[in-house]
Amino acid sequence: MKRRDFLATGVAVGVMGLMDKKTTTKKSDDLPMWQPSKYATVLFDGKDLSGWAARQGGEAKWKIKDGYMEVVPGTGDIHTKEGFGDCHLHVEFWLPLMADKQGQARANSGVYLQGRYEVQVLDSYGLDSQDNDCGGIYKIAKPLVNACRKPEEWQSYDIAFRTARVENKQLKEKPRITVFHNGVMIHNNLEIPMPTGGAMDVDMRKAGPLLLQDHGNLVRYRNVWIMPVK
Repeated sequence: MKRRDFLATGVAVGVMGLMDKKTTTKKSDDLPMWQPSKYATVLFDGKDLSGWAARQGGEAKWKIKDGYMEVVPGTGDIHTKEGFGDCHLHVEFWLPLMADKQGQARANSGVYLQGRYEVQVLDSYGLDSQDNDCGGIYKIAKPLVNACRKPEEWQSYDIAFRTARVENKQLKEKPRITVFHNGVMIHNNLEIPMPTGGAMDVDMRKAGPLLLQDHGNLVRYRNVWIMPVK
């Protein structure tokens, strides 16, 4: 299968084909860490945030510890310095247990493709997921299935993103997204009709960065890599 076919159809085998089959697992963590393909660009290797910037300008100020980065509430969203078009993104995240909170107050963050289209990050374990829960595309689509793990366990997103198509500066096709949450398909070749809330801008004709959201909770990310697809 061609990688382009995967972006167009969302067939599951495409994700596995974009990864190195070798995995590592820590004793305290039963989520296999898929190693990036040799064709991928590592966006966060667990050591520094040199490829990232703060949304409001300046250096990214999130905390780095034990191979992950953690939101420092109040320092703001961070985004890659580089922009991307068609791609396969892999990102792993960890949610704190906030048993006294509910809904959007419970381990909230988000992964934004092109700084514009958010895949929600929340503690939605055991819920009947809606478009504002983990894996949801807010006001656009709820996950096909709730694939959430419990808080304080590492989870993963694998996202195939097909950017908007533009001809003569005119928008001809809207972007499409396929999302696997912990290996389970939760969106299949979904058209995204508009930028989601909190977007950096609303110009769907342009490429943009990967953005991770500071929503005031101690959410962690690790093993972030992207592979442009031509």
